[in-house]
Amino acid sequence: MTDRLRWGILATGGIAHAFTNDLKLNGFDVRAVGSRRQEAADAFAAEFEIPTAYGSYEQLVADPEVDVVYVSTPHPFHAEHATLAIQAGKHVLVEKPFAMNAAEAKGIADLAAARGVLALEAMWTRYLPHMVRIREIITAGTLGELRTLIADHSQKLSDDPGHRINDLALGGGALLDLGIYPISFAWDLFGAPVTIHSTATFKATGADGQIATTFGYGGDRIAQSLSISDSKGPNTAVILGTEARIEIDTVWYTPTTFRVVSHDGSVLEEYRSEVTGRGMHFQAEAVERLVAAGDLRGDILPIDETVAIMATLDAIREEIGLRYPGE
Repeated sequence: MTDRLRWGILATGGIAHAFTNDLKLNGFDVRAVGSRRQEAADAFAAEFEIPTAYGSYEQLVADPEVDVVYVSTPHPFHAEHATLAIQAGKHVLVEKPFAMNAAEAKGIADLAAARGVLALEAMWTRYLPHMVRIREIITAGTLGELRTLIADHSQKLSDDPGHRINDLALGGGALLDLGIYPISFAWDLFGAPVTIHSTATFKATGADGQIATTFGYGGDRIAQSLSISDSKGPNTAVILGTEARIEIDTVWYTPTTFRVVSHDGSVLEEYRSEVTGRGMHFQAEAVERLVAAGDLRGDILPIDETVAIMATLDAIREEIGLRYPGE
């Protein structure tokens, strides 16, 4: 790609560091960073050799040298900051979860369409090479008819009540931070669930500490996921078909290995990811490809699917009785 987009980074937290590091490692043009504090922006710019640092998000999105803004603030601010960038005429890549609920997500999508810019969810797993290969294997019919997905995303995160993961006001809890990964994966494989069954346990702060979901579909298909924020699990996934299965090793939602195994136990394929950095730049490649093609909907993760996934998360929260402040 010869005409690279010029990236602006909105916020300077941990995920912004990981994403920007991958952009720089893979030759992307990062022009500016914005933070609520000038000193934070300056430090981030110095770390990644970014030409311009702003002490406000408004200054960042107004920069004529920025074409696309990566929004990496906490969940409750995604809609506000995506809107800020879109209204300034910028394309946006918004960290997952895309918003707090489907209504917010649709608002972002509708505004982007009206302004003629791309809005994409930063579900980076979908764009990783091993996931691309898995979709190819499924399309080729190697697994036969798909039957089941089983996936976990379980981490030992902070028990501090003031930590973001435990703070409902910041969208804390296992569902939005961790569950979004296997739930989006289920959507990728099977589409919209016909039935949704969920159960959860809660921390003293009211945030969900663990959540299990079972999705039912037509054609004898089921997807099961378990996400936990206070204990580390295997973080593996398996896709079962009538002829073979795919076993994805830890950590399944990052660059990793997998095997295609037939029902007689023979290994049909072994795959190992070879990625420079963490692999978060593949979603940025998709943004640049889509903009160059004039595709404002998206293909690997279309914006209307992002909105529908948020509606699935809304349905799960309704079943387990989880509400965020202000809802």
